[in-house]
Amino acid sequence: MKPDFEKGGGFISVILQHYRTKQVLMNGFMNEEAYEKTLEDRVVWFYSRTKERLWKKGETSGHIQAVKEMALDCDQDALLIQVEPHGPTCHLGTQSCFEDEDFSLQTLEKIVGQKIDHPQEGSYTKYLVEEGLDKILKKTGEEMTETIIAAKNDDKKEIIDETSDLFYHLLVLLKNKDITLKEIEDKLKERHGENLSYKVRSEIEEW
Repeated sequence: MKPDFEKGGGFISVILQHYRTKQVLMNGFMNEEAYEKTLEDRVVWFYSRTKERLWKKGETSGHIQAVKEMALDCDQDALLIQVEPHGPTCHLGTQSCFEDEDFSLQTLEKIVGQKIDHPQEGSYTKYLVEEGLDKILKKTGEEMTETIIAAKNDDKKEIIDETSDLFYHLLVLLKNKDITLKEIEDKLKERHGENLSYKVRSEIEEW
């Protein structure tokens, strides 16, 4: 039984599901050619309706989706593919595009790392990295200055905007120097412990 591509104007909806955990990973679309290539290669191919071209999932990141099982729905216009993901499925670096994950600096760190390790044409992160350390330092310094100006202007929205830009550029800088947020957190934790020890010593001396 083959998919009915005519019903969806030449496309069918495709859901990827982890073959072991059964977690829903993402939704995409296939035309007939993408479907045939998926059958042939045993890795998932999609058709991008915005870019109007075939694309293999993971063609840039290397995070391909190996096909384990495929099943059509009763109307033959939707396809469920159980896959073995070779890395995060979502382009944001998470296991699933449906993952209910609060956005954090760690999430941004993953995104920045992904964009640096797997650069895409037109990416601002790619541009910064290609320009080199001096450009990254210049932009980080500019964002720090703009954050200071925003604070002097007492404009809360502007402070938030400029601080967000600063954090992004700082994460690019840290990635460039192969430094992780975990290392920064460990140093802060170490200093916090030292401060607590000093506070306890001071209180003992006061007794």
